[in-house]
Amino acid sequence: MPQMAPILWLNLVIMFLVTFVVFIVMNYYISVPKKIDSSSEIISIEEKAWKW
Repeated sequence: MPQMAPILWLNLVIMFLVTFVVFIVMNYYISVPKKIDSSSEIISIEEKAWKW
């Protein structure tokens, strides 16, 4: 069975790293952020009577 030269292993590792980085970057930029609707969430503020 033939063996791979070290430069071929280096090319293989670089190819996998580039593929991994491209995949991560695509996943980061392909996601569409949700628009936050201010009327959907009502925040209730309750006054506290602090007894010091």
